[in-house]
Amino acid sequence: MLKTIGAALVIALTLAGLATAASQSEIYKFGAKLTAGAEVPKPTGVPAGATGRFIVTTVEPKTGKVKLTWKLTFSHLSGKAMQAHIHLGKPGKAGNVLVALCAPCKNGQTGKTTIARSIENDLEAGKTYVNVHTQKNPAGEIRGQIKVKSS
Repeated sequence: MLKTIGAALVIALTLAGLATAASQSEIYKFGAKLTAGAEVPKPTGVPAGATGRFIVTTVEPKTGKVKLTWKLTFSHLSGKAMQAHIHLGKPGKAGNVLVALCAPCKNGQTGKTTIARSIENDLEAGKTYVNVHTQKNPAGEIRGQIKVKSS
């Protein structure tokens, strides 16, 4: 009888452990350093020292959409940041907008959204960049390739 109860307990604990593991999410951290030199096409009239940082965290559940949390900082732009986006594109190539971040944007702005798994896969593969648009440079003034941060 004791052996049967012990075996049943082991099985129950194993199944509970598997259920917990199956429900856990994967968390990824990304970052980008934004500069005018990385922007395509090359912006004009950008002040020296124009720069920015973009920090992203994604939470990828086993099912459903991925949660994306971000923070954007920037300084020394030619004017107000009109908007910022995550784009699909390799370094040196302009690409389509995947995620609209803010319009207008403030330095230090944060946000949360949900994204498709395919976009999260593009982030992980280094196929995305973030850029900040100004009135003087509507195609983008500063840009940075989004990269996975090592743990």
